[in-house]
Amino acid sequence: MNDLEELIIYKQYLEMIYYMEMITIKYPKCEREGLVSVIKEYTYEGMKLIIKINKEYNKNKKIEILNELDVILKMLKVLVRVSYKRKYINVRNYEAWSRKINLISMSLGGWINSCLKQ
Repeated sequence: MNDLEELIIYKQYLEMIYYMEMITIKYPKCEREGLVSVIKEYTYEGMKLIIKINKEYNKNKKIEILNELDVILKMLKVLVRVSYKRKYINVRNYEAWSRKINLISMSLGGWINSCLKQ
């Protein structure tokens, strides 16, 4: 697992998980079963895919999993936007969370490009 912990995208994603856990505490109790559980489900699914990609050796399968992760990140962007529009998070939280997702997306784009060039 040491090589996994050296991945930049892993560190960024872990930081986003910590942030997500801290922010979702502020959500109304009625949303903890709804929106918060969906956000957490997608977030942890993304981490699972990062771990899975790191173990994969087949280039085509790796690209397929990377694309799945890209879809999850896009869905997280939507869920964060919904949270902001419903006023569960403020503009600072929205910007910080979106920035974290964008950083991960850029790292993911680089990873996809490196797989395509192999």
